[in-house]
Amino acid sequence: MDVFEKLDVWKRSARLSVEVYNSLKDSKEYGFKDQLFRSALSVPSNIAEGYERGSRKEYIRFLNVAKGSCAELRTQLYIGIETGILDRTMASNHLKEACEISKMLQGLINKLQEVDN
Repeated sequence: MDVFEKLDVWKRSARLSVEVYNSLKDSKEYGFKDQLFRSALSVPSNIAEGYERGSRKEYIRFLNVAKGSCAELRTQLYIGIETGILDRTMASNHLKEACEISKMLQGLINKLQEVDN
């Protein structure tokens, strides 16, 4: 198991991706569902890819991409709630988790940047 697989932020973002997928797998809103899945999958994928690049600079860059994807996911969840596509309670739980993941990513970015300073 690589280091990224031991990170709580990776585990939680991968779990959130699964939860988002499972909560929408029967939805007929194909375009919205596809976009939501892509942003959710992008978070743990970029954490992993950045780590595997082998340099701190690249890792930080990919963590920032993951953080951006997390913001994209949150935006789509908000829109899904307001349009009635998503169950409000389920999407609110996903929003809370996405916010926590975003904070965790920023903390990891800050820690990695401190090493450079």
